[in-house]
Amino acid sequence: MELRQLKQFVAVAESLNFRRAAERLSMAQPPLSVAMRKLEDELGTQLLERGPRGVRLTHAGGAVLQACRKCLTDIEHIRGAAQAAAKGESGRLQIGFVGSATYSLMPRLLPAFRARYPRVNLELHEGNNVELLSLVEGGQLDLGLVRSPTVQPGALEFQVVENDRFCAVVPASHHLAKKKPLLLRDIAAGPFIDYASTKVPGLHAMVMLAFQQAGIAPHRVAQEATEVQTVVSLVAGGLGVALVPSVSSRQGPKQVVFRAVSDMPASAAIGIALAYRIDNPSPVLQRFRETAAVRAAPAIAR
Repeated sequence: MELRQLKQFVAVAESLNFRRAAERLSMAQPPLSVAMRKLEDELGTQLLERGPRGVRLTHAGGAVLQACRKCLTDIEHIRGAAQAAAKGESGRLQIGFVGSATYSLMPRLLPAFRARYPRVNLELHEGNNVELLSLVEGGQLDLGLVRSPTVQPGALEFQVVENDRFCAVVPASHHLAKKKPLLLRDIAAGPFIDYASTKVPGLHAMVMLAFQQAGIAPHRVAQEATEVQTVVSLVAGGLGVALVPSVSSRQGPKQVVFRAVSDMPASAAIGIALAYRIDNPSPVLQRFRETAAVRAAPAIAR
């Protein structure tokens, strides 16, 4: 039994006339009659009662008509599903993200992507840069929203989707909270909260670069952390001061204040990049990259 036979039977059953059915199918009437005989032979039962005034469906023919309609509808669904998947309009996308991507980028990017591609299932996984890059490189994640700059494994491509700069975060009760703007030497003077070099090497390196270009270094590193949110919480707890991406100032607790740093070097630019395998053929990944390119925007420091 072939798909062509099912379409031919539906045409005959709906028109109840071989001539009109043949015209509908853009074929000659004799081959259509032969095809219907073959279909009845394959099924082992009569589907059509042929008479001088046209054609009538047998009881079996009525049942087969319903089954054929369902089958043809299912085939159209299959075709549609295949085309949607091939275009990246349906499927699954596994996304890893660093915590600071939740401040601005993800609220801007994910709703836009979901609205345009509602049939794509997004699976989200939070982690630090080192972990996410390893998972993307190993194929466990399709992409990662990671801190930039960072170590770039050779198998990965990076697409910057958010540009940012460092700002200072200090306890609200700290004497620096009333000073505007701050200098790097102001930050270096107090107990400093740094980023763990083994977990977030990019942020750690850019902080150190900023101090080095200013010709200074933090007098005392009081604590290290792996997440920007954790750094801000430690500052809120009075453990020291820190440099954080300015986008984090949008959701800071009331126990801290964020201040611009006037002598922050331009070379200490930071941001968030979309990391993905060069050889990942996923059409859904391509659609996400396109959405990210449209929705990418620089963060605004306070």
